[in-house]
Amino acid sequence: MADTGEATPIRDASTVLLVRRDGETGPSILMGQRGAGAVFMPNKYVFPGGAVDRGDADIPLAAPIGPVCTARLGLDATPGLAGALAAGAIRELWEETGLILGQNGVWPGAVPDDWQDFAGSGYIPAAAPLTFVFRAITPPGRPRRFDARFFLADATHVAGDPDDFSRASDELSHLHWVPLTEARRLNLPFITEVVLGEVSALLDHNGPPDSVPFFDNSGPVPRFRRLQ
Repeated sequence: MADTGEATPIRDASTVLLVRRDGETGPSILMGQRGAGAVFMPNKYVFPGGAVDRGDADIPLAAPIGPVCTARLGLDATPGLAGALAAGAIRELWEETGLILGQNGVWPGAVPDDWQDFAGSGYIPAAAPLTFVFRAITPPGRPRRFDARFFLADATHVAGDPDDFSRASDELSHLHWVPLTEARRLNLPFITEVVLGEVSALLDHNGPPDSVPFFDNSGPVPRFRRLQ
């Protein structure tokens, strides 16, 4: 997590870009709308995601994220953070949409409170479907700041029906699959528009991208970098 000395702390965060390719209009991506009263990005359409919890580092993963992504997640970050970021991504997807990225299995040991329903469904989180594709730190002066890592995953890895949002929380409304060709017509944060452009270029790419774009606002001067 970056530290700028600003009063607003920068929290590590994970976001999931879940892509579906079975529609007649081409690839689509899962998005929802933040509430009008939200402190951060009110009314904006976003991907499922949020801050990493302290306990995410201890969550067992049935399958870890790949070695290339693990190495890139470790750049300019707290050592060993990759597992927590992956677990946080899976947890946020579950909480905000009710969709599961996991493998059938019995949870080893005690189940944390915020994973009870996930484990009760008979699954252990699996990070292998996640590909690290983007990183951005919220600029200074915002009410909340995040060091957000964006993960791409194919909807074929979802356990169950990808249209079933019955177990979703109320944090995001209007959850739906948006054709990529139409997504930019929504009310989007700037960084979401940028990420959509990156994802569109990656859909025909096998494996991790050649590098990961990084909008680095951790210092007094914004920088655009690429994590190799």
